[in-house]
Amino acid sequence: MNVLIDKLIRPEIRALNAYHVPEASGLIKLDAMENPYSLPETLAAEWREQLRSAELNRYPDPTARQLQHQLREAMGIPHDMALLLGNGSDELIQMLALAVSAPGRTILSVEPSFVMYRMIGLFAGINYVGVPLHAEDFSIDVLAVLEAIERTQPALIYLAYPNNPTGNLFNAEDMVRIIEAAPGLVIVDEAYSPFTDASFLGLLGKWPNLLVMRTVSKMGLAGLRLGYLIGAPEWLNEIDKVRLPYNINVLTQLSATFALQHKTVFDAQTQAIRLERSHLFSALSSLTALQVYPSEANFILVRTPPEQAERIFAELKARGILIKNLHGAHPLLQDCLRLTVGSPKENAALLAALNV
Repeated sequence: MNVLIDKLIRPEIRALNAYHVPEASGLIKLDAMENPYSLPETLAAEWREQLRSAELNRYPDPTARQLQHQLREAMGIPHDMALLLGNGSDELIQMLALAVSAPGRTILSVEPSFVMYRMIGLFAGINYVGVPLHAEDFSIDVLAVLEAIERTQPALIYLAYPNNPTGNLFNAEDMVRIIEAAPGLVIVDEAYSPFTDASFLGLLGKWPNLLVMRTVSKMGLAGLRLGYLIGAPEWLNEIDKVRLPYNINVLTQLSATFALQHKTVFDAQTQAIRLERSHLFSALSSLTALQVYPSEANFILVRTPPEQAERIFAELKARGILIKNLHGAHPLLQDCLRLTVGSPKENAALLAALNV
């Protein structure tokens, strides 16, 4: 069997490990940038009642028209921009890769950043170039990026804004220089838009090669797996051609439409997370052993003393708290841990464990 596998499976796929999601049962889950708050019970009951009307024997609306309308209203999407929905941002990244894939094509991003830019590019057979961020503050090395653009002529450039896993906002002027120098599409990934006031959404149309990508996961709907891409109709009409039919299922369409009709509830939750982020940042900064990086997302990156990240990760897990160990993920993340901002009770438990 191994001989046949080696014959049929591409070597670069054979060399990969499947994406691993750790078991979190019974743990305080602060590893995946999830909103810790659930729907208020009265709203949850109303949502469950709406699900009774779901026609599971029928295929979903192929373009999710009602959901698209609700997204436009709730998110203030410019009326002259098109909207394309994906099964999470991951599917949109896959659509983009498939739409531009050709021999010799390149995807470019900064590093460290969202790992799926590289992985999905590899799946689609596209070269990937990662340009390291400045080590001291994770800002863009704009001259290095511009040199890489000139050298590789990338078809796609991804800029996460705020960036994951570092949490910082890149300098907007640096990003504009990259957009203007890019020979292909630039996708500004605003997955963490609920936790910052900065956005490129209002700048769509200023440059013909700019798209903005978002998700509803971080606002509190991670279980729905719904991402959306915004940009000029001419681009999205082409990218839509590689979308699989009926990619947004009936339950997601109903649930997301309902949730967006009650967006004020989720806005209150994200404001509470922003407040907790500031409290957690201050408390972590008081721990002299940790270097704490400013964040505009719903997580905080910290650097431990040398060779201590794995020990702290393991000790927190033993105390019932799961965080993300980034040590070994990238040279710039040596000794780093990523902590999702949880509820006040969860954050207190995290701080108590770190203070032991």
